[in-house]
Amino acid sequence: MITTLDTPVLSRVTDKISFKDFNLWYGDNHVLKDINVRIKSNIVTAFMGPSGCGKSTLLRSIDRMNDIIPICRIEGDIVIDDVNIYDEDVDVYELRKRIGMVFQKPNPFPMSIYDNIAYGPKLHNMGKGEELDRIVETSLRGAALWDEVKDRLHESAFSLSGGQQQRLCIARALSINPEIILMDEPCSALDPIATIKIEALMRELKEKYTVVLVTHNLQQAARVSEMTAFMYLGEIIEFGSTRDIFENPQNELTENYITGKFG
Repeated sequence: MITTLDTPVLSRVTDKISFKDFNLWYGDNHVLKDINVRIKSNIVTAFMGPSGCGKSTLLRSIDRMNDIIPICRIEGDIVIDDVNIYDEDVDVYELRKRIGMVFQKPNPFPMSIYDNIAYGPKLHNMGKGEELDRIVETSLRGAALWDEVKDRLHESAFSLSGGQQQRLCIARALSINPEIILMDEPCSALDPIATIKIEALMRELKEKYTVVLVTHNLQQAARVSEMTAFMYLGEIIEFGSTRDIFENPQNELTENYITGKFG
């Protein structure tokens, strides 16, 4: 089923992230080309497209993870809440506190379930003792994992199943109380049952967070997102409501991708 977002509802949702004439290069390779897109708060926005089209690079631009790549160069702006995050006076450390990231494969730390969640709050001096216990429980509840692990918090995170590990990573992202959750192919390494749970969780998370999803799974984009962008060779070819993109694409490339003619 394709999620819908009626125009009156959309008009009440504010812009959270805005790309303005954004370009990115790795050396001489022009990876992102003139990106202009506005991502609204408290909905799921999906970016889909074939492998190598720039989806993950675009996602990593939002929390400036590309900064660690020496050959990376950018032009243009990414604005979050009226602040260009690439301004020289922006504290990247503080920026990343506002943004949670969930990667393609579950990547729990080699420590207990409890310590995985507590790691970020400890690092940011967000609490200790009972307050830290509360943060751990709240984060695990937010990731729909508390009931499954509440009696085994001091067991290794690696004792969890793949789907549980991915939800643990989501809980870890929630533990620092972010505003934005970035998800880079979060279900690609999971079985269908675990995927259903993660997708249900995405729909719940948007009530509190702005969720940006990168996926190569067209059906997943259709199931969980309100807005969808189709990317090809570093460009956003088409962006609009998920229903419009899937049922009435305006660009031939978008239509060919959706109908399986390439990708």
